[in-house]
Amino acid sequence: MTRALSHDDPLEGLPSRARIAELILSSRPPLDTYAGWQHYRTHCGLLIPAATVTPQQWSMLPESRRYDYDLYRELTNANLPLQDTTMHDKVGKLIRRRLSGNTRKKDDPTRAGVMISGWGNYGKTASVCSAGAVFEDQWLELHSHLNPGALPGTRDLHAPVVYVSTPVTATPRSLCASILGFFRAPTRKAATLPELVRQVADSLYDHGVKALILDDISRLRMHRADDQDVLDLMRAFMSLDVTLILTGVNISGIGLLREAKWNKKTRQWEMPPLESTRIHGLEVTQTEHRFELIEIDRFRYTTPKQIAAFVNHLKGIEKHLRLMNATQGMLTGGGMPEYLMRRTGGVIGLLGRLLEDGAQEAMESGKEMIDESLLDEIVLRRDEPEQPPDEPVIPAAPRTAVKKATQAKRPRNTVFDDPGPAARAGA
Repeated sequence: MTRALSHDDPLEGLPSRARIAELILSSRPPLDTYAGWQHYRTHCGLLIPAATVTPQQWSMLPESRRYDYDLYRELTNANLPLQDTTMHDKVGKLIRRRLSGNTRKKDDPTRAGVMISGWGNYGKTASVCSAGAVFEDQWLELHSHLNPGALPGTRDLHAPVVYVSTPVTATPRSLCASILGFFRAPTRKAATLPELVRQVADSLYDHGVKALILDDISRLRMHRADDQDVLDLMRAFMSLDVTLILTGVNISGIGLLREAKWNKKTRQWEMPPLESTRIHGLEVTQTEHRFELIEIDRFRYTTPKQIAAFVNHLKGIEKHLRLMNATQGMLTGGGMPEYLMRRTGGVIGLLGRLLEDGAQEAMESGKEMIDESLLDEIVLRRDEPEQPPDEPVIPAAPRTAVKKATQAKRPRNTVFDDPGPAARAGA
């Protein structure tokens, strides 16, 4: 929202310099902690944009007020709001539907999960966290901010949503430690894996957890025994009255849902039958049939509907930016939409980064507006592997090590010619 300008003081309501400094210098706790998640949930979207000021009004202000205003609009320009794009709405709708159904089930022992896949800078984490925060707000309101499952006389933290980043070197023990770390729960170094799993189960129940967000799930690689065990543990969590929400890059290509293939006509991943099902039975359904996978796409610029969606997104950014020489249509008029699409490929994260840097450059140079010539000076690196090809390439499984290499000490987390968890279990 934009504050109305006062004829006496165009910056009436501008926070004090101390408050602006506090907003800039303050840091939130890590998102994968209870304190960090609550800070995100209660503060997301609350920053009020700086008032709109003309160059004439700005020139009439005292020098100290100019500095305060410029500092605050730098803060405004660096925090673009999360808009209701088609991709964001798609994620929110699926998560709302899944959580609504799962929290009302009484007899089903297993809760279906959700997988959100997309390439880098596509807004996966932002969309998932936003949907999780909305759910927690509604859940707390429904139960008057009390944990309906709490024992009488106790005051356990009520945490309907838990956010955890998948450990870089994932093992069942490290995953348990990450979940317990969200609550800052103490763990014994000598604790066995069954003890840690039980402690996680007790924590999820005691804190009233209904949704467990596991980010960066693409760190798992299914040719490693530890990572297969982590996936088995995640599936076990689905029987704890908790909805798993997994996010990652190219989920279909890392083996969580088998070697999926991309259908260009339907723009969907298809899971072909796996030869091992003839030998090992139905183990492939354990993941595929328990999760619903959706792919977050970038903006497209082909059909009138796609063009309109992209232009509407630019309008939202244009209204939020605070540049004194900005004109209506600065980002949406002429050939600017085509230019921005060409520079960013429609990737929402790259688009935001380009325009944030452009706004900063416009202020520093005194130009106070964004145009193509200014953005041409902004270096925007686009790593090709992050750009989805028309037909996404699924990486092949790692080659089996040669005989000579097997004689050396095997590195942690590596399996050679591993037949899979189901085959090992049946051996």
